[in-house]
Amino acid sequence: ARDAFVYQELIAHVALYTHPKQRTLALIGGGDGGTIREVLKHPSVEKAVLVEIDGRVVEASKEYLPTISSGLSDPRVTVKIADGVQHIRAAEGEYDVVLIDSAEPVGSAVGLFSPEFYADVRKALREDGIMVAQTESPFFNQDLIRRTQAGIRASFPVTRLYLAHVPTYPSGLWSFTLGSLRYDPLEVAPEAIKPLATKYYNRDVHFGAFQLPTFVRQLVESADAP
Repeated sequence: ARDAFVYQELIAHVALYTHPKQRTLALIGGGDGGTIREVLKHPSVEKAVLVEIDGRVVEASKEYLPTISSGLSDPRVTVKIADGVQHIRAAEGEYDVVLIDSAEPVGSAVGLFSPEFYADVRKALREDGIMVAQTESPFFNQDLIRRTQAGIRASFPVTRLYLAHVPTYPSGLWSFTLGSLRYDPLEVAPEAIKPLATKYYNRDVHFGAFQLPTFVRQLVESADAP
């Protein structure tokens, strides 16, 4: 899609600029390679493990989308064809950042939106780790956003939803939710956000994405802890 860069940049760079020492990263989903390409723009990332449940996605992207999938062959990247829920459940204190680039919550992706999974993500992170999950549309997925907000809050002391405009996705308005064990994305020093080769994300967007329309703010506030 012509607007895929918006999603890929927003799911990656907000967390990577919020965490000051992001050496190791896990990406759950994203087998096309678009998000990992954004991750690799940060030279401090030493190891990125991409966990994709469907190996055909990876192979098709390598064959038909070489510019998107170019990062998959980077030496810093390990591609694992496996269930992301199981991979995270088995990890302990392993990652600085976990990105959850999941499909919509149907079938095998349902488990990626559960409070139990977010608790496992917390365990898989180091003591100052950060996670970001895509959390669907504030227009069409309000119950899901309430549930994911409550589920992430139960495990992460800093939980913040942010938005991006992705015209191809249902309604065009898309949400991501960041859970952090220490660092607040709104307290990042602006000068620490150095310009990257991005089309959507920049220093102003980093902070502006958290400025929510009233109906989204009310949605977030209505999410009760489980």
